[in-house]
Amino acid sequence: MKQIELGISTFGDTSELVGTGKPLAHDQRLRDLVEEIELADQVGLDFYGIGEHHREDFAVSAPEIVLAAGAVKTKRIRLSSAVTVLSSIDPIRLYQQYATIDALSNGRAEIMAGRGSFTESFPLFGYDLKDYEELFDEKLEMLLAIKDSTYLNWTGKHTQTVDNKPVLPRAVQKDFPIWVATGGNAASTVKIAEKGLPIAYVIIGGNPRAFKQLTKAYREIGQQAGHDSDRLKIAAHSWGWLAETTEQAVEDYFLPTKIASDNIGRTRPYWRPLTREYYDSAVGPDGAMFVGDADTVAEKMIRLIEDLDLDRFMLHLPIGSMPYAETLKAIRIYDEQVAPKVRAYFAGKA
Repeated sequence: MKQIELGISTFGDTSELVGTGKPLAHDQRLRDLVEEIELADQVGLDFYGIGEHHREDFAVSAPEIVLAAGAVKTKRIRLSSAVTVLSSIDPIRLYQQYATIDALSNGRAEIMAGRGSFTESFPLFGYDLKDYEELFDEKLEMLLAIKDSTYLNWTGKHTQTVDNKPVLPRAVQKDFPIWVATGGNAASTVKIAEKGLPIAYVIIGGNPRAFKQLTKAYREIGQQAGHDSDRLKIAAHSWGWLAETTEQAVEDYFLPTKIASDNIGRTRPYWRPLTREYYDSAVGPDGAMFVGDADTVAEKMIRLIEDLDLDRFMLHLPIGSMPYAETLKAIRIYDEQVAPKVRAYFAGKA
């Protein structure tokens, strides 16, 4: 029986809340996130991930702090960054932070590393964007070396050199999970597969089934590199929203999504303003957004999980600022109505 993990990812959006003309306050959004982690754990979801950003429209610059707060208030849910911008952080400190969360949660922490599609952290922490690829590759190797041995021997180019020093505390989990996220770059897929690391695809546009060639190649390359198939895990992340009816979900989610998307677009010349036509396509059967009632979202999720041979699906809920009570309601619909349908479908295919 294929075990499918279902969870939530978030950036802690603080864009304008529709009808108020004001953005959400960072401090309130951070407190809300801890409560959302608690609820996700209580209702039985498998995973909660928080992304790192250094922008006014997202509240979380230090996901490890929020996850640590959630760790001590939860019992079973797995807790992860989604993602950590590995290129602009010290891998030693990163490992120490998440090993601490692993201790607080009794073995439920993960790291999800990424290059960072948002680049604000590079100048903030003194890194040069011309070293974008080299930074990530070197720091990933360093992070894996830290994971593999308490005592670190490392000669760095963009990182420090360490002569046989211990990196403490150690993670509770013997095989501490380090996922790598990618937007669908083929070269990244090859590198991740060759290392035998679990991969997470960030799918926010186009037809998600276009990723099928990448997921197939990931498994084939990983197995050819000698990695056990049970270590070659695949996740996908997509924006989404749930309500009692599909019509309500689609209408309620449009304007907050447009506000959030257009905020991002102001710093990206290739990112066009979100139109209603594009949005309607994205929430349709072949689009990248999972928006609707429980049946609509569950059916779309099942098709994607099956087509891409996923082990985990992360519903990014929400991308825009939504009323807090509605967010909690959407989480409950996800667990109580969507997750049982998805799990039952794959349990029946044993």
